[in-house]
Parts: sequence; structure tokens; C-alpha cells
Amino acid sequence: MTTFTDANFDQEVLKSDVPVLVDFWAEWCYPCKLIAPVVEELSSEYAGRLKVGKVDADQNQLTASQYGISGIPSLLLFRNGEVVDKIVGVMPKHMIKGKLDYYLGASETH
Repeated sequence: MTTFTDANFDQEVLKSDVPVLVDFWAEWCYPCKLIAPVVEELSSEYAGRLKVGKVDADQNQLTASQYGISGIPSLLLFRNGEVVDKIVGVMPKHMIKGKLDYYLGASETH
């Protein structure tokens, strides 16, 4: 799992060769703590096909505001430097996987 910051976001996320799932979170956010283990599991399960990382929205307000993060946790899926999907709040793992599989499958055919 990678830590993304205002300083490395462009290189690590926008210029990534593979799709990137970004978890915007904050230390005080209880729902963020609930979804963190799911994000960890997804990082392992999709290793090699998907880069997964976290952005502390309090510490990296430039990036958070650039992507309109108003509620956390927010999971943004980037492909070719663009946001292709956004999940706000806690969502069951199977639903997140469904979205990832959709976009990862689509990326393999293009």
C-alpha cells in the first residue's frame, strides 16, 4: 500500500501505467477505519493489476480539494490519469470489487 501526498500524487497516480485506487481518509474518521482493512485486502488481491494507496485528506488538502473530496472515506479509481469512478462512504467489499473488475476488465480490452 502506497501513501500518496500532494508532492507525489502526480507521479504516483496520474502518471501510473496501471489503474490506481486512492483512498482519501483522515485519522479522526471512524468509517475510514472500517474500510481500511478492505482497502488493504484489495491491495493484495489486485497486486500487479492495480496500484492502491491512501491520501490523508487533512495533511494533503491541495489534492483533496482538487478532487472535490467533501466526505470521507472516498475511494477514487484513476485510469490513465482520469477519475473513472468514485465511492463515498463505506461500501461492502464485493461491491467495490465489482466496480474494480469492471474497469480492470475494460482496461485489458483497450
